[in-house]
Amino acid sequence: MIRVGLIGLGFMGRGHLDNYIKLEAEGFPVKLVAVCDIEESKFGGTIAGNLEMGAGEYDFSKYAQYTDYKKMLEEQELDYVDIVTPTYEHAEMTVYALNKGFNVLCEKPMALNPEQCDKMLEAAKRNNKLLMIGQCLRFWPEYCVLKEYVQNGKLGKPVMGMFYRGGSTPRWSYQNWLLHEGKSGGALLDQHVHDVDMVHWAFGRPTEVSVIAANVNPHSGTDAVAAHYRFTDGDLKASAQDNWALDGSGFGMLYRVNFEKGCIVFDRGVLNVYDADGKDIPQDLPQGDGYYRELKHFVNVVAGKEVITENKPESSRDTIAIAMAEMESVKKDGDWVKVKY
Repeated sequence: MIRVGLIGLGFMGRGHLDNYIKLEAEGFPVKLVAVCDIEESKFGGTIAGNLEMGAGEYDFSKYAQYTDYKKMLEEQELDYVDIVTPTYEHAEMTVYALNKGFNVLCEKPMALNPEQCDKMLEAAKRNNKLLMIGQCLRFWPEYCVLKEYVQNGKLGKPVMGMFYRGGSTPRWSYQNWLLHEGKSGGALLDQHVHDVDMVHWAFGRPTEVSVIAANVNPHSGTDAVAAHYRFTDGDLKASAQDNWALDGSGFGMLYRVNFEKGCIVFDRGVLNVYDADGKDIPQDLPQGDGYYRELKHFVNVVAGKEVITENKPESSRDTIAIAMAEMESVKKDGDWVKVKY
């Protein structure tokens, strides 16, 4: 049985909690034994967010409860720690946990900059511990199909990819940290980073980025982003847009990718793979969304049943490097900027 300690019971933390409850109910060999949040009131409260996630009310009496994560790590015997806290805390908490001898699953984005990511990687290597970042699209069934078709070549080479996600402004975060650029990186690093990572994972490292952005909310830095990517393969192009200032619209994500011999479209929760004649190719998708599947994978990794192949922390670090180039391009009003890996 893999024993887990969960740090952070905000919106995403409750989503992780919900999936641990689901996995335990299914008989999967994982047990959440301890929870930690700086706000003690969270142990009996409700959640808020821009996605349908978490049951809203939980019985926390079954878990050891902490408001100090260091105390939790001192007192609990855990096989890994799940860190689901604000981005500006990721590096410090992850390094501390690794140095204390715990494996770590850390929510995305990995950290605020590549330098912090490097400290996390160094700590994992130095302590011979596992580290994985929760880039959930790498486990999302509809996005895994895209990756599969890029790799298997059944539709030929990809030539153009377009990605999008957006929704209402996240005004529900702890002390409004999401709308402070220095703590979250704004929409670019917090929400858009999902599609940055997908462009990176599906198509490989982009060499240059060109990005324009708009600021709607004070202090957030970026609220709407439009990014373009160039690759070593000059025939491949990609773009990604994000907007978290669409109040009232509800959350949505989609992608459209053209291949030499067909296309793949994911929109409104529906995936279609079309061949060169426009015929829809049925897909057999695995059960569970990306959050569920990433937790299940990491439990198996810690148990020694699987290895991290598609979501190595070094790759998550490179996604942050791409995002840093995007931020630089924003400051230059969309000039092409080379990515420094």
